[in-house]
Amino acid sequence: MSTQDIRTTVRERYGKAALEVASGAKAGCCGGSCGSSGENPITSNLYSEAETAVLPVEAVLASLGCGNPTALADLHEGNVVLDLGSGGGIDVLLAAKRVGPTGKAYGLDMTDDMLALANENKAKAGATNVEFLRGHIEEIPLPGNTVDVIISNCVINLSGDKKKVLAEAFRVLKPGGRFAVSDVIVRGGLPDAVKANMPLWTGCVAGALEEQEFIRLLTEVGFENASIEPTREYTRDDAIALLTGTGLDLSLADEVEGRIMSGFVRATKPGSTTRKPLVPLGTKLAASSRACGCDDGCCT
Repeated sequence: MSTQDIRTTVRERYGKAALEVASGAKAGCCGGSCGSSGENPITSNLYSEAETAVLPVEAVLASLGCGNPTALADLHEGNVVLDLGSGGGIDVLLAAKRVGPTGKAYGLDMTDDMLALANENKAKAGATNVEFLRGHIEEIPLPGNTVDVIISNCVINLSGDKKKVLAEAFRVLKPGGRFAVSDVIVRGGLPDAVKANMPLWTGCVAGALEEQEFIRLLTEVGFENASIEPTREYTRDDAIALLTGTGLDLSLADEVEGRIMSGFVRATKPGSTTRKPLVPLGTKLAASSRACGCDDGCCT
């Protein structure tokens, strides 16, 4: 499958999901089936009731992630945050609340229907520090060194050029900026039939990176302190739910069990975002050491 073929199929899949939400239904499950419980093992039970209660219902219905990056990303007042593959906007809206009115939350998506839905959710939420951008995560439409934290929720696995995604993330982060992403991670490899299955690719499984490969690619593009923390491991029953409806033999569940998980991926761009002390015009310093001492309240 070419990168363009993957991109086209993913856009169609998630455009359909946005239309499902617009009609009042929950976005369809990843993979071929929601399983016997009616829930998808990847996307279910990720957010607390306290989080979803303050969001437009359509943002919750459109959630197709595999984690809750805003809960783990350690966001602060005034941060500039970028969500790669923001979908209906759930993580952008949650991030916007955490960074406050002095911060900014960007969402980037390539699917027109998802962007329309996200902007409707932004209006319903009354979010004034949010902006949704149209574009590809391999070509982020922002200048370099402008973002404090990059989040993403089960989207990087959908890209056909993951190294380019990570290189772009590195480019737009400020020195000292943080990569804080939820994604599906593979341990030990997957059967070729699974990796070649397009429903499982758009379902966030077939294109997932192997754990050590993810860390290696982050390091190659310049990140440091890369790590992956497992957040949910998938059982054989989960594997059967994901394989159902894909056209694959369900016996493959034995080879998938224990090999896929949701994980929280962390890394840092080298450098520091610490600002030099500022001195009001007209202030005369008795010694150079006072420029960083701030004992007279000169710094901000």
